[in-house]
Amino acid sequence: MPDTIENIRLISAPLTLGELQEIATLRFGDLVKGVVDIEKKIMAIGGELHADEEALLLAQGSLQQNLWGINLYPAKPFPEMVEFDSMINIRPSQNNRSRSVEDKNIQKVILEIVGSLIKN
Repeated sequence: MPDTIENIRLISAPLTLGELQEIATLRFGDLVKGVVDIEKKIMAIGGELHADEEALLLAQGSLQQNLWGINLYPAKPFPEMVEFDSMINIRPSQNNRSRSVEDKNIQKVILEIVGSLIKN
């Protein structure tokens, strides 16, 4: 079945680790792709591509500069479950020249948001 924007979940209230695991099982098995809006403190998850989740957030009024792609591994403990890796993170204009989130302060904000939105 082709992925549509409806398959992506906008997360603004806490999700359980069990729910995250179910989402992982439906798509990739052990991981869930996500995009975090560090300004609005929300994230979109469950898409096949980070770009799909990014598109949903942009359509909801998020600003590109606030969106960062991550991977979530529900079987790992927090914060190790968060991997800062996505093609959407390559942004020379924001001094981010790799797929990773290079700014440690942005990483910290992302971890705070993910920690508040995923509960055991």
